[in-house]
Amino acid sequence: MENLEKIDKYRSIIKQILSQYATYKPSYGDINIQTAFDTENDHYQVIAIGWDQKERVYGCSIHLDIKNDKIWIQINNTELDIGQVLVEMGVSKEDIVIGFQPVYMRQYSGYAIA
Repeated sequence: MENLEKIDKYRSIIKQILSQYATYKPSYGDINIQTAFDTENDHYQVIAIGWDQKERVYGCSIHLDIKNDKIWIQINNTELDIGQVLVEMGVSKEDIVIGFQPVYMRQYSGYAIA
């Protein structure tokens, strides 16, 4: 697969996964779930914004990047196994990096080191 084709495929897969996840509304509070897709720099996020009673809610639950032809999972504050979902959608484990793990631990993840 040509490099540009692969990156376009990865962009599409990421957008599909994050858009689907963003449809889930929290069962508490007045919280809006948003996606942020920066396709020029290949940064993709799901962000929660709103209020839970008197408490402000703001945070990134999922952040994926595409760097050096690989998908980097920068944060996953969900129960979703994003790495496995990516694999099920056709992404090779060698093209997935668990970026929130230290480099010395990535060798045990079953995914790419960098």
